[in-house]
Amino acid sequence: MFGGQFHGRRVLVTGHSGFKGGWMSLWLSRLGASVTGVSLPPEPGPSLYEASGLAAATDSRFADIRDPAALSQTLAGVDAEVLFHMAAQPLVRKSYREPAETFATNVQGTVNVLEAARKMPSLKAVVVITSDKCYDNREWLWGYRENDPLGGKDPYSASKAATELVAQSYAHSFFADPQGPQLATVRAGNVFGGGDWGEDRLVPDVIRAWAKGEAVEIRNPASVRPWQHVLEPVSGYLQVAEKMLTGGAAYAGAWNFGPDVSSTVDVRQLAEMIQRAWGTGAPAFSFPDQVPDAPHEAGILRLDSTKAQSRLGWRPRLSLQEAIDLTADWYKAHASGGNMAQTTAAQIEHFETLISSVEPDRPTVAAQ
Repeated sequence: MFGGQFHGRRVLVTGHSGFKGGWMSLWLSRLGASVTGVSLPPEPGPSLYEASGLAAATDSRFADIRDPAALSQTLAGVDAEVLFHMAAQPLVRKSYREPAETFATNVQGTVNVLEAARKMPSLKAVVVITSDKCYDNREWLWGYRENDPLGGKDPYSASKAATELVAQSYAHSFFADPQGPQLATVRAGNVFGGGDWGEDRLVPDVIRAWAKGEAVEIRNPASVRPWQHVLEPVSGYLQVAEKMLTGGAAYAGAWNFGPDVSSTVDVRQLAEMIQRAWGTGAPAFSFPDQVPDAPHEAGILRLDSTKAQSRLGWRPRLSLQEAIDLTADWYKAHASGGNMAQTTAAQIEHFETLISSVEPDRPTVAAQ
């Protein structure tokens, strides 16, 4: 997989105790990388970190990336060849409650991580993970491209746009030597999958309600989002790093990893698909027309991934229904006391077979 570029590599993943960073770390470990993870400790309660036995698969370290001294001390002795910076405050609604913390984590935290990375003599590739919400959202019907303007009306989106600017500045100022380490930023859509228990996200909200036997109130049911299984964008991040390791500066810069047009649906449609996939005992939903005092969230958001498809050969491998089925299977296995390290590894292995197989061309997200 990925040209064998990660086998034996020293890889640093920030945010490894989180949902997306956890899947990344487990996949890298499976690829033969020596993975060091640095993040905050996992939140109390269920987590992918605990369920999948991630501590045994990585050199797991804990520090707050907002604290440069603590981060430097925690990374003492780490000389990574590849860095995936995934640590972040990832929630739009939380950013309204805690804007200063959001900017401190997402913007200054990125500065602190990149400063630590600059001191690593063996560094060859840096991938900074931001978000599709880094774009100046004008409620367009077509997908945003990598050269569209950055912006953000809410603190979270603005912090991700600012993170992009920080990364661009470091790329031009400190990672510009064609023979030196390269830096890319990557932007994905609304990601879901097994092991996510984050607040104010649709799938975790459904799982919590299902566990309690409660109905789920779905906010903003008409909002359109680019939904995708977590392994889709993570595979893209790995491809970008692989290409920077072999092709250098030609693969630095910004990249979108969004789903096919068929997977860009509104919240109501996704909720109903989850309900059907769950089958017997599925949670009930309610769709209020308006949530009182709800903060602003974008109504329409789509990504154009033509660049990744044409230059990397990356493309989505799962239909939206397949992604939902995998997610439901993971949570059902967890609820029944299954071996989640094996379940998670089996889902990664299944996705690897999809990458390796020859499939007919599928519609691209670039369709207008």
